[in-house]
Amino acid sequence: MKPSFRRKARTCALQILYSWEISHNNIKESAREFLKEKNQKNIDIQYFYELIFGITRNCKNIDNLMKPYLFRSLKELGHIEKAILRIAFYELYNRKDIPYKVSINEGIELAKLFGSKDSHKFINGVLDKAAVKIK
Repeated sequence: MKPSFRRKARTCALQILYSWEISHNNIKESAREFLKEKNQKNIDIQYFYELIFGITRNCKNIDNLMKPYLFRSLKELGHIEKAILRIAFYELYNRKDIPYKVSINEGIELAKLFGSKDSHKFINGVLDKAAVKIK
């Protein structure tokens, strides 16, 4: 699978996780509806599902793993930043086949695309700090 397909899976997962965070909708149904509207040719569908189900099923554990590296409480984080960090922490802890530098870079790129003006700097700081301990 091409790296760009995995990047697209992360981008789509971010959008679903953002929606789930706000509305607490049914994640399986949301994913199915979301993918109906997308061109699935360029998405690693298996990885997309792994991310959304892995993160939603283990959300409290992932949040607890993130807390020591945050400069503020989870409640103070924006929904986009929280979703990006959950994706990156999921990868750092569960996907040892993905180099930590890739997970950090992907988080930064997602923040640049979807986050607020300087959120990529925040994401970079948190993930750099975490990667030192995790790797």
